[in-house]
Amino acid sequence: MFYYIEGTVAHVEDGVVVLDCGGIGYKLGVSRMSAARARVGQKLRLYTVMNVREDAVELFGFPEKEEKRFFQMLTDITGVGPKAALSILSCATTDKLALGIMTGDEKLLTSAQGVGKKLAQRIILELRDKVAKETESSVPVSGPEEVFAAEPAGERSSAVSALMVLGYSRQEALAAVATVPEDTAGTEEIIRLALKNT
Repeated sequence: MFYYIEGTVAHVEDGVVVLDCGGIGYKLGVSRMSAARARVGQKLRLYTVMNVREDAVELFGFPEKEEKRFFQMLTDITGVGPKAALSILSCATTDKLALGIMTGDEKLLTSAQGVGKKLAQRIILELRDKVAKETESSVPVSGPEEVFAAEPAGERSSAVSALMVLGYSRQEALAAVATVPEDTAGTEEIIRLALKNT
């Protein structure tokens, strides 16, 4: 219904921002990091997701489209409700969460309130490939002068995507992963050795 809401911040509390738009105050659930950055009196645009339940209609707001997309991916998973998704988005930036999911970092996810080990494992299982694919597609394609013999696949492709999340260019990430022995198993181990070799 609402793509975004833009207005003046009228009130901020833990996990909540109220935006005044023409005299109407919209209460939006946000991550703790988003709430910490909001200042009463500032103009703010939040991309929104509406959650309709039998007993309530809730609005959730995100300062960036990437954070909104991450929220939607999380809530598509059985057992992850809006509160749990916001809790996860409160424990790290979307870049760090993407890297954590691609490398199977259960500890990062379980640091979020309400997320246990089993749920963290389910999130990693269901989102690892999706996050790697989205991360890769969001990186600009290399120019024609940057030609590579072969594109990595599977775990090595995920490792390349994870390195790009860390700030490596695609060429640098490919070169780093190429230094890792071919018989190395596991995305996390490939990333560890690639970082060690660069």
